[in-house]
Amino acid sequence: MNRSHHPRVGAQRLWLAAVATVLPAAFPWIALGQSEPIPVAAGAVEHMVPMRDGVKLATNVFLPEGEGPWPMILTRTPYGKDGRFGNGWQRYTSAGYAYAVQDCRGKFRSEGEYRPFEEDGADGFDTVNWAAAQPWCNGKVGMTGASAMGITATLAAIANPDPLVCAFVVVAPQSFFEEATFIGGVFKEADVGNWMRNQGAGDQVPERRAGVIVGRREIENDIVRHRHKIDIPIYNLGGWYDIFSVGTVGNFSFLHNHGAPGARGRQKLLVGPFGHGRLEGDLAYPGGLDLFSVFGAEELRWFDHWLKGKENGLAEEPPVKFYMMASARNGAVSANNGWRTLQNWPPAAADTRYYLHADRGLKPSPPNGAHDPTAYAFDPADPVPTVGGANLTLPIGPMDQRAIGERPDYLRFQTPPLESEVAIAGPVRLELFVSTDAPDTDVMAKLVDVYPDGYEALVLDAPLRLRYRHGREPDKIKMMTPGKVERVEIHLWQTAVTFETGHRIALHVTSSNAPRFEVNPNTGEAPNATALPPRVAQVSIHHDAARPSALVLPVLKD
Repeated sequence: MNRSHHPRVGAQRLWLAAVATVLPAAFPWIALGQSEPIPVAAGAVEHMVPMRDGVKLATNVFLPEGEGPWPMILTRTPYGKDGRFGNGWQRYTSAGYAYAVQDCRGKFRSEGEYRPFEEDGADGFDTVNWAAAQPWCNGKVGMTGASAMGITATLAAIANPDPLVCAFVVVAPQSFFEEATFIGGVFKEADVGNWMRNQGAGDQVPERRAGVIVGRREIENDIVRHRHKIDIPIYNLGGWYDIFSVGTVGNFSFLHNHGAPGARGRQKLLVGPFGHGRLEGDLAYPGGLDLFSVFGAEELRWFDHWLKGKENGLAEEPPVKFYMMASARNGAVSANNGWRTLQNWPPAAADTRYYLHADRGLKPSPPNGAHDPTAYAFDPADPVPTVGGANLTLPIGPMDQRAIGERPDYLRFQTPPLESEVAIAGPVRLELFVSTDAPDTDVMAKLVDVYPDGYEALVLDAPLRLRYRHGREPDKIKMMTPGKVERVEIHLWQTAVTFETGHRIALHVTSSNAPRFEVNPNTGEAPNATALPPRVAQVSIHHDAARPSALVLPVLKD
């Protein structure tokens, strides 16, 4: 059967089309949709700024009252400088900054062809230098933005124009490849596919899904390979349930500890109980505010310090501020929730293993002797539905996994009710021994906080496509040998949460999470190939003395 005509695939596509009609209202900065020119925003003076290849980019400039020159703050967006991303300029001009917002190449009123983030480094470099040379600018430029605008700011910082003094980067990745487009080698169908289609780059979705060839190009051009060139202080703001939480933390850690001289020791990290939009589920974190509130409160303090030299307390504050999540059911919130500070990330923690057992237990002690594996059949025609998590175009956050129901292909391992608190902060991973009768399939892992009343709050989740268990480079891709047990690692990203007394720590294991991730047909074919029909994969999770699968948690030291 052609997978494009598979009934489950057809239903997913109808769902994705419906999502595009409601996203702009639900998620303020996603701004899916067309890029036809619209009138220039009131109060702006539009400049057509020439790039090095002659393409001109439409740029709105807003100036404060009075005599300049002023330091300038720049935002570069694919979402339209004359829509909501051009609004709010008064907060910059009233604070004594010139402000510019620019349509990215090929979008709205700018010339050229839009290829997501391929030219944004060079275009950002040229725009910063153009701005610094204008009579209204004093030669100092800062860049700001969230999501796509945070990405364009990061790419400009990599290009390293001399007038760029600092940046305020909100929810941006460290890798287009391993974080933004694929996780564990699995294409982010709902998020990336739908985003690209609605940004007019739908013709690139098939090759992004294919991944291996285009991925080699992306790897060479990826942020993670070039961030050593960044030589400025950056404020890194993100959320534990955000799609780019790895990048928020990873970019800070690298630049603060190993960056160029102008970056090292001058970074700032703030991570809260936020997602790439409003959190769903029955949890409410006290004092956590929201991403927009923190953005507004911190951004101008950062620019005042670095662009104007104000002594406003930033230099004396610890570089890291993070939110420690805990029990947070509406009406029954724990006092363990709240903000903490550190001099660096991650905090001191001990890797602590919770071993999977044949009775579906999760225990500090490893299994003894021989035990039969826990097996299930994964049918790509009936994937496990997505319920919460670090999403862009789907409901976000610590949603109740009980909505998935009892399924034979959805395994729940959990501890007994905890007799004392277990606080973790840092990276989480799963060391898993797995076998299958298919040449390739996926394994999905979830870290879950189970409340005393049974609510299964999702904390982290991530997949691994087994053909990529050794890596994504062509010489590392290897199909599974039917029946052969393999040790694999699934990296579940990072978090900070206290599992309260009476709660259970749970690990959920399955092979699908749709429509968030592309469903594996289990055939071993190259991505997008349709010569073979999807097939059922028999998957076995091993948990015996010789093959001790374990969830590894960074338990905080006293």
